[in-house]
Amino acid sequence: MDEHEHSNYALEWTLDHFFTPFGVNGPFNLVIINAKPSPPVAISMGGPGGLGSEIFPAVAVQLKTIADQIAEKAKQICASRSVFEVLVEVVEGDARNVLCDAVERHHASVLVMGSHGYGAIKRAVIGSVSDHCARHAQCSVMIVKRPKFKP
Repeated sequence: MDEHEHSNYALEWTLDHFFTPFGVNGPFNLVIINAKPSPPVAISMGGPGGLGSEIFPAVAVQLKTIADQIAEKAKQICASRSVFEVLVEVVEGDARNVLCDAVERHHASVLVMGSHGYGAIKRAVIGSVSDHCARHAQCSVMIVKRPKFKP
């Protein structure tokens, strides 16, 4: 999950199709992963004799706050569908690697992801986490697209 609406929609879709129909005795375990970006590092002279690095404290605090908000939103969405058995993990790093590593660590049978809906050019320029995971994850990958128009 991330802070975008497409991510919330993908979680809601997953709950509605894989969890809610089965009640408390469902065949699946739910693990929600938030890939928190690494905070930027400032390079300083580091005093006598060399270069050092220092994390911008304000940015690190803001990234943690955002990750906490995403985790809380995920839990609220799950609770609204009466799904309480959920593991929410915040892992620092690039989302592509974080998600593929989580698939292996949790022995996932399916990775469900939202789609930003970027066109081919934008995906080529900034990259696509879902494209990467579809090629590299060691399980099936389901990309849930939010409808443009809801009936």
